[in-house]
Formats: sequence, C-alpha cells, structure tokens
Amino acid sequence: MFATGIENSIPTIQNGKVRVDQMEASDFYRRWREDFDCVEDIGIEYLRYGPPLHKCFLGPGRYDWEFADLTLNELRRRRITPIVDLCHFGVPDWMGNFQNPDFSELFAGYAAAFAERFPWVQLYTPVNEMFICAVFSGKYGWWNEQLRTDLGFVTALKHIVKGNVLAMIEILKRRPDAIFIQSESSEYFHADSPAAIGPAELLNARRFLSLDLNYGRRVDSEMYEYLMDNGMTREEYHFFLHNRLKQHCILGNDYYRTNEHRVHADGRTESSGEVFGYSEITRQYHNRYRLPIMHTETNLREGPTGQEAVQWLWKEWANVLRLRNVGIPTVGFTWYSLTDQVDWDTALREKNGNVNPLGLYDLDRNIRNVGKAYKQLIKDWRDVLPASSVCLAVPVKPLDQDCWPPNEEAASAGLRLTQQSMQNPEAA
Repeated sequence: MFATGIENSIPTIQNGKVRVDQMEASDFYRRWREDFDCVEDIGIEYLRYGPPLHKCFLGPGRYDWEFADLTLNELRRRRITPIVDLCHFGVPDWMGNFQNPDFSELFAGYAAAFAERFPWVQLYTPVNEMFICAVFSGKYGWWNEQLRTDLGFVTALKHIVKGNVLAMIEILKRRPDAIFIQSESSEYFHADSPAAIGPAELLNARRFLSLDLNYGRRVDSEMYEYLMDNGMTREEYHFFLHNRLKQHCILGNDYYRTNEHRVHADGRTESSGEVFGYSEITRQYHNRYRLPIMHTETNLREGPTGQEAVQWLWKEWANVLRLRNVGIPTVGFTWYSLTDQVDWDTALREKNGNVNPLGLYDLDRNIRNVGKAYKQLIKDWRDVLPASSVCLAVPVKPLDQDCWPPNEEAASAGLRLTQQSMQNPEAA
C-alpha cells in the first residue's frame, strides 16, 4: 500500500486557548480537491486522512458530517482508499483534554457513529501516535493539558489507549472485516555512558507501553510498578489484557531522524540522529508483537541541494525492502505528508506560520523533487510487491468491490486461517 497523508494534527497550546490546526495551516479546507488531484497524479491509491475531530464532534451524540461527507465520498469516487485517522493529537474544546476520564467512552461513541455513517470504510487509525500524544501532552508539557509529570503521562496514556481499543470494538460491530493500522512512533534510546545505561533501559521499556496495552500484552514488572505508581489501577490494567484485538491490526510505525535519542546519566535526552535506522528498530517492534508491518510516516526537509529528501526516501525504501527480504511481512510505505507542514520546527508548540518543506508538494501545490521521486518509485515497484498481502488477517478490499459489510462467519474464517499462518510467518 503506497500511501501519503493529509496532516490533520489539532493540538491546543497556551493552556488550551490556541488550537494548532494543520489542515487550516495547509489550506486543505479550501483546496482539498486540488490535493486529491495531487494524490492521483503521483499514482497513490491509499491516503491517511481523517475529518477534523474538533469540527465534526460537536458534543455527545452530536455530529457535523458535512465536510466528512464531501471529502470521503470524493475519495471513494476516485477509488483512493482512505486510512481514516479519527483522532490526531487533540480533542474538541468541549471535551477538555486527555486527562478527561470520559474521553475513552466519548471517543468510542464518535467512532461508532462514523462507522455507521461510512460503512464502506475498512481501514482505520483510530488514534494516531498514542505514545507521542501522551508524552507531549502529559510529560513534556507541550500540548493540550501541558503537564510535566509521570502521573499526567500515565493518565493520558490509559485514556488514549482505552479510547483506541473501545473504538476498534465499536467499529468491528459495524464492519467485521475492519483493519486497524496503528501509526505509532518507533523509538530507541542510546546510553551515552555506563552511568546512562539504567535511564536508557527505562526509556526503552517505556516506549512500548502504548502498544503493549493496545495489543493486550503483559508489561514487564518494572513497567507494571511504574503504571501502578502513577495512577493506573489493576482494574484498568486488566481491561487491556481482556480486550485483545491484535488479530485485526497492522503494526504501522513511524520513523524520522529524531526518533533515536542519546540519554545522559541524569536522564536528559537529546536527538542522536539516525544510528540504527528504520529496519533495525522495526525488527525490535516486530519481534515483540509479531504483526504485519506498515511504514506509516517518514519525511525530511528539502534542503539546499534539493536532493536531501530524495535521498532519505531512497534510504527508507531500502530499509523497507530489507525487512521484506528477511521475512518480516511488510505491507505498505508512506511519505508523510502530501503537502508541506507548518510549525513542526517547534513541534507545534508555537504558532508562527513557519512553512516546513517536508511534503511531496509545496503549499502552492507544486510538486517537489521528492514527489517526483516517489511517483517514479511507485511506478517501478507497484506491480512487483502485492503478494505480501497473504500475511493479512483479512484482505484489504478495493473500493470497487461492493461487498461490504461482510458476513461475520466469513470474516472469522479468514481470521482463523491467517492466525494459523502468522504463527509460522516463514511459511506464510
């Protein structure tokens, strides 16, 4: 699945007084038809996209679907398959922030209403980058609740992941063959010195928390104590163990140069740049969860030569091919996003209007060099790779197949078949 995305981050800053809306910053609300033309021009058939949660979700049981209807039905007409991103770093003003214990149930209700409104949608990322959202909101003090505590982080994390799980449950009630593509940041922490080994090990354990909970995997004893010491109850922990839906999931992971960190003895971290790279870190995640992989985000700024992003695209694609060649089932690749982004140079902590040249197209919708390179890459590789879809629990169905929703017995049979093959991935 060659993909790109419409950046739809919506965190709040300045104690909730200012919302950073990336679709507004990129002029998507006005130029979305042009953007879909760009997707088609490159030859991309899968688009990470979701309507703006803060504009659609007006209150409990209250929704405004006008913009979602326009955009999603246009994608369907064009046979561009959406991977629907329902929550991307923020919530509506009336909901407050991720410390709100009602978030999980409220968000699940929104997901249910969305699935009823758009029963033809099969692919979802219910909550984008759950770990990053919880860290930036509850631990770093950058977004939304802007807390700087372990309690704030764990509280945000448990609400976000529970919301993701409940959303999957509600969607599956309405679309039994739904596939959930987690878009989660893949991290690694390198010890700077022998004295930093302990802090680095702690951070390397903590990076897995969102996916461990989401997939119902028991955490190790140190992480269990950390969760219990910072506000999670045994009952809340057991919820995740008893709602194990990983057979419906693809492990989508994101990788940027900033995803690897150098850890100092006092626990301070800084970016280390690329040390291990995507393929090595993804092996660690795959060994832990044993799920099909999709590279769901990467990018690099277009620099002074105009070739920096092109070289990064080539390097990331080589890493994806390496995973496939060593037998790790890999089903997709994404350059994120379609157009340039705004203010990610400050991680959306400030609203300065700085354009970051990260897209396949600039904000005037002129194709960048990396867009031309991605178009050629897709043309060269599209017909070579489809056989890897055998690793999926249920098939991804093209939008021209009017066979939704499937009957539950058939979907379950497909899941049983592939669960057996997933236990022996080399045979699959």
